[in-house]
Amino acid sequence: MEIAGKVAIVTGAGAGIGAALAHRLVAGDARVVVADLDVGNAEKVAAELGGDAVAVGGDVADEAVIAELIAVAEREFGPVEMYFANAGIGGGPGLDSTEAQWAATIDVNVMAHVRAAKLLVPGWVERGSGYFVATASAAGLLTQIGSAPYSVTKHAAVGFAEWLSVTYGDKGVRVSCLCPMGVDTQLLTGGLIPDNPEAGELAVKAVRTAGAVLTPEEVADTVVAAMAEEHFLILPHPEVLQMYRNKSGDYDRWISGMRRYQSMLGG
Repeated sequence: MEIAGKVAIVTGAGAGIGAALAHRLVAGDARVVVADLDVGNAEKVAAELGGDAVAVGGDVADEAVIAELIAVAEREFGPVEMYFANAGIGGGPGLDSTEAQWAATIDVNVMAHVRAAKLLVPGWVERGSGYFVATASAAGLLTQIGSAPYSVTKHAAVGFAEWLSVTYGDKGVRVSCLCPMGVDTQLLTGGLIPDNPEAGELAVKAVRTAGAVLTPEEVADTVVAAMAEEHFLILPHPEVLQMYRNKSGDYDRWISGMRRYQSMLGG
């Protein structure tokens, strides 16, 4: 998959991985709709990118907003050929997470992907090509100490991306799933659970001690390189693959190890 000349939508693109992806795509001669809940941040990124980018603000878990993103892309640049479902939130802590926290996390981390695919995939199948990149997390392959909603929804995001690839991969729809560990973004520096600093601190400590914290730009470079090879699983932290193998090879041993790790972190 070559990105040059393609039209892309990137959600959560006002900062972090999304902003880095938008910059990397435009540097590779793609044209991008920069979407973010914070329209000011989206406009800032789009202004940095010049005429090959346009900003749209809104909640990208809302199907009407996704439809607007697609309409803006088609009007400004042409048919959407790449969709980066990158927006995500941390959610709540554990069993004390509220119904509202669960609902919001499911909406943003999972259903936003489903709704975008519903609007885009039929057209991609008809045209014979399209690329859907889902940002999940290493938490979607392993788990997230300190946050049940984050862990569960990231697992679901991986599961939906798998299903999408199996179902439509022979019909021209390419799918990749991005699963990094620590990345220097607001989600990490601001805490995965802003409403519960204690649980958030545990979650962030678990991420920071598991491996290197990468820059968003490093992650964006990894994504584009993986898309060129059409890899499904994108792992900016290669060690996640071995962790995943350890988990699947002996689930009981892995869970015992994660309990010890949580205890070591003070959880």
